[in-house]
Amino acid sequence: MKVVWLGKSASAASEPPPHRSTGAAVSPQHTTRRAAGRALAAVVLVLLWLGVAGIGGPTFGRLGEVQTTDQASFLPASAEATRALEKQAAFRDGDAVPAVVLIVADEALDPALGRETADALASLPVFDGDIAGPLPSEDSLAVQLVVPLSAEVDTDDAVAQLRAELDRLLPAGVEAYVTGPAGFNADLVEAFGGIDSVLLSVALAAVLVILLLVYRSALLPAAVLLTSVAALCAAVTAVYWMARLEWIRLDGQGQGILSILVIGAATDYALLLVARHKEAIAAGAGRFEAVGTAVRRSAEPILASAGTVTAGLLCLMFSDLNSNKALGPIGAAGIAFSVLSALTFLPAALALLGRAAYWPFIPRAAPDSPDDGTPRGLWGALAAFVGRHARPVWILTAIVLALGCLGVTQLKANGVPQSQLVLGQTESAQGQDILARHFAAGSGSPAFAVVDADRAEPLLADVEELEGVASAYVQAADGGPALPAAGRPAQEVDGQVLLSITFADAADAPEASLTLERLRTLLHAADPGSLVGGTTATLSDTQATAQADLLKIIPLVLGAILLILVLLLRSLVAPLLLTATTVLSYGTAMGVSALVFNGVFGFPGADASVPLFGFVFLVALGVDYNIFLMARVREEAAVHGARRGVLRGLAVTGGVITSAGVVLAATFAALSVIPIMFLVQLGFIVAFGVLLDTLVVRTLLVPALAHDLGRRFWWPGALSRRRGPAAHRA
Repeated sequence: MKVVWLGKSASAASEPPPHRSTGAAVSPQHTTRRAAGRALAAVVLVLLWLGVAGIGGPTFGRLGEVQTTDQASFLPASAEATRALEKQAAFRDGDAVPAVVLIVADEALDPALGRETADALASLPVFDGDIAGPLPSEDSLAVQLVVPLSAEVDTDDAVAQLRAELDRLLPAGVEAYVTGPAGFNADLVEAFGGIDSVLLSVALAAVLVILLLVYRSALLPAAVLLTSVAALCAAVTAVYWMARLEWIRLDGQGQGILSILVIGAATDYALLLVARHKEAIAAGAGRFEAVGTAVRRSAEPILASAGTVTAGLLCLMFSDLNSNKALGPIGAAGIAFSVLSALTFLPAALALLGRAAYWPFIPRAAPDSPDDGTPRGLWGALAAFVGRHARPVWILTAIVLALGCLGVTQLKANGVPQSQLVLGQTESAQGQDILARHFAAGSGSPAFAVVDADRAEPLLADVEELEGVASAYVQAADGGPALPAAGRPAQEVDGQVLLSITFADAADAPEASLTLERLRTLLHAADPGSLVGGTTATLSDTQATAQADLLKIIPLVLGAILLILVLLLRSLVAPLLLTATTVLSYGTAMGVSALVFNGVFGFPGADASVPLFGFVFLVALGVDYNIFLMARVREEAAVHGARRGVLRGLAVTGGVITSAGVVLAATFAALSVIPIMFLVQLGFIVAFGVLLDTLVVRTLLVPALAHDLGRRFWWPGALSRRRGPAAHRA
């Protein structure tokens, strides 16, 4: 029987120290050759990973080449907004992206200024098509232009040129704002600009500080950090080619989550392996024997942990939103390289460093408590407390967590206006606000409807009378309103025409979504073949699809994780209880987050994908720590009995699991440096949830529950029938 090498207390029932040979005598020459071969293999592994990092590092800067920020491209083909967009393509010559230019002043504007500005902008190389306008406001204090920008130029570059030209053209006292689809898109791209540098720098710095505090060593934190960086470089390279080959659609959110996930997961796996390596070193093992022991004893929980996260992420591939679906293979690739790096690069580095990795605090075996054999220290004392008060601890903890879940009722995950996706003031959001003071707020981002040509006139009359609609017209071939009496007939394609419909409210406002519902109800009843699209339709269909995904993917994630736990723990009761505690922790994290978002940060709401992403990460990552704990508890229970095994497992793993949780929380908290509401909210939810799971669920709830149930916790596995030492039988 194999037992974890914990020091003196395990000597009577354990295998010999791994560094001692129990076989026939080996010649010194053979020993030297074997050591040299192992050292050479370690050097080769380290060099291979450094080569991967050298290739993957520059790839970070190329991810922008394969990213997309077009929200319509993330909708499924079956969505009405997507089908409407395909129909609309037949009514236009190109794929220009509209930018709404708003010119405002405190005094009445010269009517000629708008035309002169339009003529000047038409000469820009990024211009593509006819400029709509100038359209003066009723108060004569504003002029609106809709400028089509070439789809062949990056939108952020095109908007930057447009803004620079407006600054040059307009006289003092006249302000210009670029808003609309192109303006919002450009400001979103700019907000994501810190992902490559700022996000990584903050995340890596946070991890380094924590590692220095945990290990109080210079070499070991560097080795662990290099493990994460090497894994990230490999993952970035894989994701780049997946996007380049159009297997996935990559956006800035996916890139940011990939970076944080890999750094956090790879560091966690490294911490678990280092904990086993440290034990072996403390027991007197040599450099290669210690590494072999560490890999053997940490591989199963690391692989099981990675399996739960990967399974949860791959369940996202069943999503109907391409943005959610893409995160499945993106995250799975990150986890795969995290495991590979932790089980190959890090062991190779530790083999080369040996005991010096821990300098100046070389590990020494710690004596066990003389009364019950539980390791001494803070975690030993906590384990003893849980053992003495198991039932009150788990009942009280469960009640507190359940109360925290009540805050979920305050979560407003019904979408966020496009103008508020980027935190802080942006020109596009400011321009949208000023636009609404002088024009219909939906100007520049109209909805459109493809309807039967024979029914166009009566439908147009009904649409114009609809609540929430400011104006509407049938489109002519040049994009303006059709005026048959003036020789401008309606543009007709396959027996259908296009209605351009301006809402009274901003395209991303909740009121606009209500107007969209009324519009679709009206048109579908009168013309079943009609389709309604546009910015509001895209946003509305995205939120509806995300909410449907939540109900579909959550059961898949729970089923996949439960199956992995059953296979790992060889039990039914333990996996069910561990999954239930993790879901309870998720509910508490979401409830507390909702209260913080509303009462502290004052967020207007949350994207409908936030609960889904929070669930996938918190449940999958939360089960990780239960796996780390229970894998060790199972080993201890095999020797010391179920109840005593729980206490020894908690005492031995407390430090490393808490360190892993703090690292993961810190990396996800780093998402807050990117001023995107979705990432800030996700970062807070996961960081708070991981700390809650690490410090409360894994430290109190799960051990107390397992201790209270004793051998029944492992039913129907072998441990449920095995009794430990007579004095400690469960």
